[in-house]
Amino acid sequence: MKKLLNTLYVTSPNRYLSLDGENIVVLERQEEIARVPLHNLQSVVTFGYTGASPALMAACAKRDIDLVFLSNSGRFLARVSGEIRGNILLRKEQYRVVSDKNASLEIARNCILAKVHNSKWIIERACRDYSMRLDVEKLKRKSQLLSQSMQLIRQCGDAEQLRGFEGEAAAVYFSVFDDLILQQKEQFLFKGRSHRPPLDKVNAMLSFAYVLLTGMCAGALETVGLDPYAGVFHTDRPGRMSLALDMVEELRSVMADRFVLTAINKRIIYGSDFNEKENGAVIMGDTARKAFLAQWQLKKQETITHPYLGEKVEWGMVPYVQALLLARYLRGDLDQYPPFLWK
Repeated sequence: MKKLLNTLYVTSPNRYLSLDGENIVVLERQEEIARVPLHNLQSVVTFGYTGASPALMAACAKRDIDLVFLSNSGRFLARVSGEIRGNILLRKEQYRVVSDKNASLEIARNCILAKVHNSKWIIERACRDYSMRLDVEKLKRKSQLLSQSMQLIRQCGDAEQLRGFEGEAAAVYFSVFDDLILQQKEQFLFKGRSHRPPLDKVNAMLSFAYVLLTGMCAGALETVGLDPYAGVFHTDRPGRMSLALDMVEELRSVMADRFVLTAINKRIIYGSDFNEKENGAVIMGDTARKAFLAQWQLKKQETITHPYLGEKVEWGMVPYVQALLLARYLRGDLDQYPPFLWK
């Protein structure tokens, strides 16, 4: 259980929420775990299927406190809200920003800046931890190129130009991704990013991790009342969660790419657990997928210090914190959107 920015997060799936006077009571196996005053909250987010009492739902609706239900994996299920919805004002502002090229570029630039910063951090971390096993000089050159990309992104004043800088930086980053695979090299050879379909085992794992991360980001945006389909960097397309994909950009290297590298290097996933289709597509087998998901759930429970808030949060909570910060920026509570810049 964690309280951040006036939002109560109940992350354990077997906890039930009830009402006692003016307090939310958190129960586990009918025993009280905690109680939190309602007047301190703007929203409550609970993971899992245990649920909440009708009395608490009514109390939250009456006080205009969002009560959001997510699956254990972070997929959005439902939101209980009162007759008057403050989220309409937030969504109107979101749609205004999306329609304003300069306003949307300001957010998009921060997201892509964070993407390149975090990609650079992955390379720098590898140089520090495995200096005797890697071509450090080569990796440092790539890191320097990413630093140059960050300077260009900061000064970028055009959306198409920003997409060009993002693509160039991604090419630099993935050009040394294979160097970061230190174990099972024969089974996990990476020659470049491929998707729709993934053409090798590493790309199959990356694509699967991105799908999981996109679902988490979409659930986080729904939780705070934002439309995950109205993006600032990815263009609108029917059925595409553009804003969720925007958020994925800043998190993909530190949450997805790093996880895939760990799964290979620590032999959590084996090369024999994949299947190749007639069209050349490579997909994860059932054994690999189950091991991947089990480890992904454990990874989400690991605690870090959020670089902007300075508070301890679980990795699985990071998309929800970023969604909250974005909503606060759109409401005018922050001067700019603070992306996730991992250190």
